[in-house]
Amino acid sequence: MKRLLWLDIAKALAICWVVYFHFFNTVFQHTQFPANDWSSFLAGTVTVVRIVWLKISGLGFHAVGVFIILSGWALMESTARRAESATVNWGRWYRSRFLRLYPMYWVAHLVYLVSPFVARLEPVDSRIILSLLGLRFIDITMNFMYLNAAWWYFSMLIQFYLIFPLLFWAARRLGPIPFLAIAAALGFFVRYLMLVVYPQHGFWVLGGFAICRLPEFALGMALGMWHKQFPARLEWFLLRGAGFLAGLILYPAALSLYRNGTTYTFVDFATSACCLLEVIGVAGIIFLLKGPAKIFGLVGA
Repeated sequence: MKRLLWLDIAKALAICWVVYFHFFNTVFQHTQFPANDWSSFLAGTVTVVRIVWLKISGLGFHAVGVFIILSGWALMESTARRAESATVNWGRWYRSRFLRLYPMYWVAHLVYLVSPFVARLEPVDSRIILSLLGLRFIDITMNFMYLNAAWWYFSMLIQFYLIFPLLFWAARRLGPIPFLAIAAALGFFVRYLMLVVYPQHGFWVLGGFAICRLPEFALGMALGMWHKQFPARLEWFLLRGAGFLAGLILYPAALSLYRNGTTYTFVDFATSACCLLEVIGVAGIIFLLKGPAKIFGLVGA
């Protein structure tokens, strides 16, 4: 089974969306925009465009959840293909995964240390050892965002890799719907404990404790199984506009979950799912354009 180009395009869009979000926050966080002007049709149009642009730009961090879902999807499909031909050698699986991840992660550290274009806001000290190991959740307030805030994702990802054999076994044993229901319930329960019952630092819920993002990862795994069973049906929904429209309709309800700590339990899952529908919908359009599809596919591969 060959790689799904549109899935790679969706990954590229998620990456670009996160990069744009950080650029937007860096450049415009202190910008004073003109007051809303409704004095004429043209002025009102400019005001509406600016409001929409600011609102949409502020949602860029939802693409992180999209990438979590797509990671679960890709990992499930690739491992399932391997399991069809032979028993999965988990020792070899771990070795291949970590040999693929860690060198790139270390190169990112090297670029940070030698690049003249990086703003070094923190001293390079002993914490870099934990960062290089990916153990940024140890002493989380000091290490999770150390040197480069985006690197927290790596420490979450290796946690998912460590428990993936168990997740893979459960998914194949239970089937996509029961597996997703149980995994999501576990993730929501842990998030509720950390947000409401025994409040913890927000870094844990963000991804310092990967179980807090298990609902998104499990959704990706379930989508991988559904795509294997019903590829044409799922691709029609995701790529032909129905999914994009559903995401637009459901997004306001997902955003309303930011209301309080209890509803925040579900907000990352809901916003990530809605954002996924939008991202894959756009990926479906790019997929039809040969040149851009190749470029985005290369970025997301």
